[in-house]
Amino acid sequence: MKKIALHWKILIGMVLGIIFGFIMNTVDGGKSFVGDWIAPFGKIFINLLKLIAVPLILASLIKGVSDLKDISKIKSMGLRTIGIYIGTTVVAIIIGLSIVNVVKPGNGMPQDTIEKIKLKYENDAGVTDKLVKASAQKDAGPLQALVDIFPSNIFQSFAEASMLQVIFFALFVGICLLLIGEKKAKPLIDFFDSLNEVVMKMVDLIMLFAPYAVFALLANVIIAFDDTEILLKLLYYALCVVGGLIVMIGFYMLLVSVFTKKSPLWFIKQLSPAQLLAFSTSSSAATLPVTMERVEEHLGVDKEVSGFVLPVGATVNMDGTSLYQGIAAVFIMQVIWPEGLTFGNQLVIVATALLASIGSAAVPSAGMVMLVIVLESIGFPAELLPIGLALIFAVDRPLDMCRTVVNVTGDATVSMLVAKSLDKLHDPKPKEWDDHYDEVK
Repeated sequence: MKKIALHWKILIGMVLGIIFGFIMNTVDGGKSFVGDWIAPFGKIFINLLKLIAVPLILASLIKGVSDLKDISKIKSMGLRTIGIYIGTTVVAIIIGLSIVNVVKPGNGMPQDTIEKIKLKYENDAGVTDKLVKASAQKDAGPLQALVDIFPSNIFQSFAEASMLQVIFFALFVGICLLLIGEKKAKPLIDFFDSLNEVVMKMVDLIMLFAPYAVFALLANVIIAFDDTEILLKLLYYALCVVGGLIVMIGFYMLLVSVFTKKSPLWFIKQLSPAQLLAFSTSSSAATLPVTMERVEEHLGVDKEVSGFVLPVGATVNMDGTSLYQGIAAVFIMQVIWPEGLTFGNQLVIVATALLASIGSAAVPSAGMVMLVIVLESIGFPAELLPIGLALIFAVDRPLDMCRTVVNVTGDATVSMLVAKSLDKLHDPKPKEWDDHYDEVK
């Protein structure tokens, strides 16, 4: 009997989780049952993915850099990676602004709906938390993002999963391995090569649990929706965001088809387990180990490319989030600050959303923190900020799940483009968790 492909198992788990969540929403004690007995399994899964993220980045990048044998190749790969990431982010913001200006989802929203949303969410702890985080990020110095790249204690960076600091350390170690000569470097290179293989095998084993984990994650998300009326009122806005994200994925498929000569449908099929996990977890960082496994083994990107491009992308490449910011900022202005809808302000939105995406954390709802910074950059009245966030807060989580899919897809696309340009794209060689099981059972 033919085995069901992993992406179909995950998809089945997602659908069943959504159905189960809706059923539990109608049962007395259903929410507490899901929170107490179902949700913890989703948290365990995310913890396992986060557990292996840092050692995977460390091992993969150090081994990759040391294999380059030429320091100048690091510069070439870095410039191409950052350049393409900036280009795709600008395209994403322009797509978002184009859609929201044509559709105008905020025009004509009833005043009673605005008041109801304001009363329900304006003083919500989640909204307040985003305002506080945005304020702290805004108060940091102009070069703080640069300072944050350089760790003072690498073990603290490992513990906090500070991706850019881990990437810097791995690059630093890899370059030093090149400089001390092949003979002296070989023992450490062999160690990290072996560590990389072990962690990738961990990914294979963790993914066996993925269908059950996404069931738990989706069921927990569904029970959080307790006001379907407000959700329906914001459906027009949500559809604009989802439509823009679909267009962006189409753009990625076009890039893959044109520049790598690979089938775009094949690309999506091979990446789909990572995309489905991105949807379930709302976190590019948590999904990173799976993204790296799919890109290396199923899309054929060499480790030295994926080990650099993907961790950097999980931190600085937020195409889906940037697209959402363009739509969300203009939607909020259409509803409560129409006089701010000038062409100049929209140009500022493009620039600020691009810069904000570089400093954003790869965690759930980071886009809302960035949105506050974008709105403040165009002079949005401070007293209206809580109302603006309240307007979109109810649908932020499902949209966050969707935009994380685009973020991960963008990372994988850029890794393929960079690999192709460096002649580091080869035929895929997938590995299974039980490849060597017969040897040890």
